[in-house]
Formats: sequence, C-alpha cells, structure tokens
Amino acid sequence: MTSYDASDMPSPMLTAPASPPARGRVMLALIVAAALIVAARLVAPPGIVAYGLAGAGAAMMLAALAMLVLARQRRTAREAAVDVLAGFIEKDASPSFVTDEEGAITARNASAGVRFSDTESETLAGCLRAVFANPTAVLYRLRCRAKLDGSAREDVVTRRGHVRVAVHEIGAQGFLWRIEDMPERSTGRSSETLPVPMITVGRSGAVLFMNDAARSLVGERVKALDRLFVTLPIVPGAVNTITTKSGPVDVMVAENDSVAGRQELFFLTSSGAATTDTGAAFETLPVPMIKISASGRILMANRLASTLIGVDIDADTMLGQVMQGLGRPIGDWLRDTVEEKTTHSSEFLRLARQDREVFVQVTLSRVRENGETLLIAVLNDATELKTLEAQFVQSQKMQAIGQLAGGVAHDFNNLLTAISGHCDLLLLRHDQGDQDYGDLVQINQNANRAAALVSQLLAFSRKQTLRPEILDLRDTLSDLTHLLNRLVGEKVTLTLSHDPVLKSIRADKRQLEQVLMNLVVNARDAMPKGGEIRIETEVVTLNEALSRDRATVPAGEYVSVRVCDEGIGIESDKLQKVFEPFYTTKRTGEGTGLGLSTAYGIIKQTGGFIFVDSVPGSGTAFTLYFPVYEGDVEAAVAAPVPKPAAAPIHGEGVVLLVEDEAPVRAFASRALRLRGYTVLEAECAEDALKTLEDPTLSVDVFVTDVVMPGMDGPSWVREALKTRPDVRVVFVSGYAEGAFGDAQPAVPNSVFLPKPFSLSQLTETVHQQLH
Repeated sequence: MTSYDASDMPSPMLTAPASPPARGRVMLALIVAAALIVAARLVAPPGIVAYGLAGAGAAMMLAALAMLVLARQRRTAREAAVDVLAGFIEKDASPSFVTDEEGAITARNASAGVRFSDTESETLAGCLRAVFANPTAVLYRLRCRAKLDGSAREDVVTRRGHVRVAVHEIGAQGFLWRIEDMPERSTGRSSETLPVPMITVGRSGAVLFMNDAARSLVGERVKALDRLFVTLPIVPGAVNTITTKSGPVDVMVAENDSVAGRQELFFLTSSGAATTDTGAAFETLPVPMIKISASGRILMANRLASTLIGVDIDADTMLGQVMQGLGRPIGDWLRDTVEEKTTHSSEFLRLARQDREVFVQVTLSRVRENGETLLIAVLNDATELKTLEAQFVQSQKMQAIGQLAGGVAHDFNNLLTAISGHCDLLLLRHDQGDQDYGDLVQINQNANRAAALVSQLLAFSRKQTLRPEILDLRDTLSDLTHLLNRLVGEKVTLTLSHDPVLKSIRADKRQLEQVLMNLVVNARDAMPKGGEIRIETEVVTLNEALSRDRATVPAGEYVSVRVCDEGIGIESDKLQKVFEPFYTTKRTGEGTGLGLSTAYGIIKQTGGFIFVDSVPGSGTAFTLYFPVYEGDVEAAVAAPVPKPAAAPIHGEGVVLLVEDEAPVRAFASRALRLRGYTVLEAECAEDALKTLEDPTLSVDVFVTDVVMPGMDGPSWVREALKTRPDVRVVFVSGYAEGAFGDAQPAVPNSVFLPKPFSLSQLTETVHQQLH
C-alpha cells in the first residue's frame, strides 16, 4: 500500500458536515415536487391529466414519507450503536473516540474529556492538533489502512514523547480511535543523569531524545541524525564525526540493543569534553570497551569489559595475556592498526579465562589523546556465533571423513577379498604337514585382522551391514560379563545395575557388545590406580524432545545404558572431540583413536544416541539411548530356529558373475568352478545384459557387485529380471547392505554377501540360493 504525506496531497476534510446529509436533501426534493404536482392539479382543468397529476403527487408523497421513516429508524439504530460503543470505551484509561466517516466525533470517553479538556473541537483532527502537528495526514493514512485491513496503528513522536494512534473500523458506524502514551524504556539508571552522552533514534532517523550530557556536547537540541553526524550511516564501535556548536568533534559511537525500532547511541570523546569525569563516563558505558596503548598495554577497561574478560587487569596487563587465537602476534595487529597499515580492524579472539570458553569480536578504532595515538576496542560476545561455526565445521569435517572412510573401506574390502580368497585357494592345495601351510595360515589370519579394522571404518561411516535382532540388555550383559571382567583386570571392580522392568530393543548383538567393550576398556584405562566401573540400565520416558550436543532425541520411550567410571575425566575443551576418528588422549601405541568413533557410528546406525559427561578428576559417564522395540517381542523370540542344513552338494547350475575388480572376479570364478558350477563372467553391467540377449542361454544365479562404473548392480539386475523373473540374485559389496537402492524397491529373490568373503561363504551362499 502506498503511504501518503500531507505535503504531496490535498488535506481531506475531517470536520463535521455543515449542510444536511444527501439523503435528507433527496427527501426534501420529493416533498417539494409532490407539493408542486398537487398545486398543478388544483389549477389544471378537470380530466385525465388532472387525475394523473393527482396520482403522481400522492405516490411521491408516500415515497417521501417512507424514506423519512427509514431514515429515522437508521438514525435511531446508529444512536443506539454509538451508545453501546460509548459504554464500551467509557472505562478505558486511554483517550478513545468514536467518529463518523468524515472525522466528526460522535462519542468520547471520560479519559478523552480530561486529556483534551482545553479544546472544544468537534473533530478528531482538531483535538489532536494540541498533541502533534498536522494530525490530518496521520488520520487519513490510518483511516485508509483501516478500510483495507480492519485496523491500523502508528507511533508518532511528539514533544511529550511517543504517542500511539490506533483505529478500528466499526462498519457503518464509523471508526473507533484510541490515543495511547508510550512510556520510555527503563534502563535501570536515568538516561537524563547518565554522565555519558546518549541519544535515542527512531526508525526514520529522527532524534527522539538527548540527555543532558549529549546536549552539553552538541550545544543544542537536534532533531535528525543528518543534522548531527557529518557522514551517514553511523559505524558503531568506530570513530564518527559529529557537528557541534564549537565545531566538528570525533567521538567513539557505541550502540545499545534496539527496542521497538529505536536505537540508543552512546558517545565517548577522547578529550572528555562531554563530562567532567571521563573515567566515570567510560565506566558506565553499556558496551564492553577497553582502552589500549599502541604497544598493547590495557590502559582502562569498563565494568562490562572486565566482567566479560573474567581475569584481573592491572597496570601492566597486555592484551595478548587476556586474548589469544589471532594466528600472529597481537602486538603486530595493534601496531598495524595504529599505523593504518591494515583494513582488518575487527578480529575474532578467544578469551584466556579458564572457567568457560568465550569468544569475542574485537573492533579497534584509533583516537588521539594528549598527542598520543591510542586504540579503543569494542568487545562483542561472539561465543554463540563461534560455537555454531565450530559445530558446522565439525559436521562438515565428520561428513567428509565418513565419506573418505567408506570409500577407503570399500577399496580395502576388494583387496582383502582377493588376498583372502586366493589364500583359500592355496590352502586347498596344501595340507597341515606342508612347509608353506603355516605361512598361508598367517596370511589368512592377518587378512582377517585387516578386515576387522576395515569394519571399524565402516562402522564409523555408518555403512556396515548390521544384523539386528530383538535383545534384552540384561541377557546381553549377562553373557558379556565374564569377558568384561577379564578385560578390566583385578584392580577394577565391575558393577551391573538393571531396571527391574527393562524393555527390549532391536540391535545387532555383536556390534552392541563391541560398543560396550570399547567403553569399558576406556573406563579401565582412565583409572590406572583402580576403581569402580558401573553399568546401569534404565527405561526412560521423554515427554518432550531432548536437545543436547547438537543432537535432538525425539520424545518417546528409550532404554538407556550408562557406563560410569571414577577416572581422571576429560577436559571440557576436549569433550566434543572424543568421537572424532583417530583422536585419542592415550600415548602413542596405546590406542588407535577409533574406539569411540566406531561406537558412535554403531549407535547412530542402530537408531540410538550417545552422550558423554565428564568432570576432570571425578570421572566420566557415557549415556546410550536405544528406542524401545514396539513390536511383538514374544513372537519374535518364539520364532522357530531353522535346523542346520545338511552338507551342501554343489555343482548344479549356471552362474553369471559380474565384477569390475579383476582379482576378485578371478578368485570368485575359480572358487565356483571348483565346486562344479558353470560360470559366465562379465566385467560390467553392460556386458552382462549383452550376454543375456541370447534367448537360448539358461542362467540360474546372478552374482554381481553393487558399485560398478556405469550401470550399478541393482539397476542391471532389475532390467534383466524383466525377461528372466525366476533367476536368483547374490549381491556382493564392500559397502553396507542398506547403502544402495534405498529409493528403489527391493530386488526379489536376492541376498547380500558383504566383502571380504571367503571361498566357502561364497559357494554356500550360491548353493542356498539355488536350493
């Protein structure tokens, strides 16, 4: 909507109308016309014309009488409505008026009568002229907006302060107006007596208030920022030039929090011209500020700055002693600012306080005092900003490391599949008495150890294949207790505490045991002199979402597991790094730094949450949350266990093997042929589809890699199953089973075999698919 001002449009008439309403004039005209027609009848000769004139006159007189009756009814209804509105606003503490469409006052409350007792105007514009200039334009803008939106309001700056004018449209009855005085915001200390020059500025740049110190500095009362400042916009935290009666003056400008569109600006002069006590003025500034010499010595810090810095400041304290993290000597930064060699006068630094981590944005400005160049530093608490930035960087870094770990693990699994597979082929040709048998066993065992390390990388990147089942943590911990007691040794006591009504969860038992062992081993290492490790389980009901450590646990029912120790604890600045891969506080050779990152990946992939709390010198507690399993636990537990199958009989069937890694394809092909299968090889999906174009070719099983150049495994298999729907499928991959095809329907008659796999695992999987 376009805003109008009184200067660019004619002022609308808001005074009460002096002439009768238009409806009254119409009725008067009808009566006069009827009278003339009757008179014409009297003078006209008798006949049809005379009777016609008489009838027309009678009809017009009846219409006039009907309109008079309707007008009286409407006037009565309007007066009743006005009486209701007057009764409604009578007790309002703020002056209220009811006006018609043209601004004439039809009702006012007692407060309005008291406030505007010195005026006898019958229009609202006439009453408000005693409050602010040119009320006609303001009332016209508000009336136009009220017709569109139903209501409107506007804050007007007056000599007595802020006045809010509000209007509500009340249909055919006109408008309801409310005039409200807006109180000044309290600052805890009277701004008028504050020794620091201070002004309050409105949205449009009007100077709403100047305290005594500001008027003394400027020498007069100014009404607009452009009359006060030499250049606009104002730069808070820097030196700005203002115009005074005695000439231009350089002042440091500090901005307080704005409220309701208003700004509070505070001025600090190097000469102290605005106040008799410069130290008192500096001390009472509502913005953290410090005065620094060119060498970096802190000359003065106001109360807010001292509280923010949090350490004692004496006459010899240097800025570098209370702040750090610039990346170069702070003295060089200060010297470059004094000599105007740098344009970066604002930096983010970390305070040296020990109780908590605090970041500040430091903005430097040059001032002259007694012929010496000094620096004024304005401090802004940037802890929340830097924390969010650190969380974002950490999230990006963890995502990149996870992708890297997943990719490395995939490539390593291909290599390990080839190494362990060909080792299996060699073991088939050597018996235990052979000289090379022991070497082959060593190769096989170390390949399996490498596969375990790769599985940790996959667990961290959440791309391992889980085998979830319904678990009761009491049974799981009971089975694990013997192994855990062996891990902790004789100096450490392991205590278990269970909730008597513990509920079931759904997780991979083997991976969950790995998590608990990692946490218990870390707790043992944190207590070199011995102590107690407590494992506590409990059912927790969250009525609302729990947010902490950049994670949000949805409301619901969870089983929590707490692993607590009495060890040395973890420092607060290191607490958020414990889940990072390869981060460890242990000495070289004592740990890889993958334990907690692996545990984190397993818990997140399971759908749970893990948090850590620690007090240096008192111990550490890891808390795990697992969603309670909502399915039918009894049915899941009572499911019949399949009987072990008899020894497989191989050698029947045709296998199409699709694998882009030549060593893996060579091993898998030889392994299947050794078991008697007919093997067709293809190094990519396109070759496989071309092979299947032969309609006379019979294939029983597809054995295919998932991730390949060009078309991936699930894509080409879905295409091939359109013409061969009965073929069974075995997917093999170094990634997790759920890491592919999430957006596609599951492939029917398919199973997943993770890499690295042995000769027997491959051949048995193919046999089970065929039978």
